[in-house]
Amino acid sequence: MLPRNFTDKIQGNVSKPCFWKSLSPGQNWKSKSMRSFPEEFVKSTPGAFEHRVVFSVRWGNSWQLWLEREEKDLFMIEEDWDEFVDDNHLGPNDNVFFRHDDKMFLEVQIFKNDGNEIIDAPPEVEPETEPFHPTTPKNSHKETTIASASASASEFSDNWRETHGCADIKNPELYLLNPKKPYFVKTLTKGNDVLYVPKTVIKKYGLKFGPHLSPMHYLLPGDKINGSTKIYGGGSAPCFNGWVDLCRKYNLKTGDSMVCELERSGELVTAVRVHFINKT
Repeated sequence: MLPRNFTDKIQGNVSKPCFWKSLSPGQNWKSKSMRSFPEEFVKSTPGAFEHRVVFSVRWGNSWQLWLEREEKDLFMIEEDWDEFVDDNHLGPNDNVFFRHDDKMFLEVQIFKNDGNEIIDAPPEVEPETEPFHPTTPKNSHKETTIASASASASEFSDNWRETHGCADIKNPELYLLNPKKPYFVKTLTKGNDVLYVPKTVIKKYGLKFGPHLSPMHYLLPGDKINGSTKIYGGGSAPCFNGWVDLCRKYNLKTGDSMVCELERSGELVTAVRVHFINKT
């Protein structure tokens, strides 16, 4: 467990509601108590977490967890929480910091007991979104020092969807019909109900989206699949519905990668042109 002065320092750099989780004697990360939200946190975020929550980590992966209530307590569904624990190999030396970002969204940071923060995916976990500059080398499971950890909480909001490179995907621009168009590389994880547009991509290209539930399309060679634009988090978290239908139709599996080229009509993103890279 981290010393109190360390956790207070991290928490002091955060203006939004937040909380820590670490193991007490007799607990493990899959104990029921670890799936619960602190009552004080729930009260400080009224209406933000009713049915589900999305965890996002520094290296770009995200997890959707469904919620359930037991009297006055709010819990994450056991299966979803256990998947998050397993994917991040949480153990007795880990401390997890949760910070409210927007409705339904939590930014998550993982610290070791020595104060070092994990800033890259464990070796077995592939990043959900590939980088803009694929030649940047990727170090396995990087950590930050204690000196930089306190600043990372305040910087995390702009950086949580950025990743640190992947040697498997080279020159994704070669897949684009127009190399000047906005794009990102998507690698499928276990949860693929919607397609999120990374915040880094939105910021880089100044993207705008239609209103909630406005129509959009997925464009593939000789095929067009209908979908809709969904807007969450007060407009800060756009995503596209219909993604799960595309994954089923093309028998896509965890680990398959594709370049998502965004098509605009006027100023609004109205279509995603999908270019397959590999299929496992």
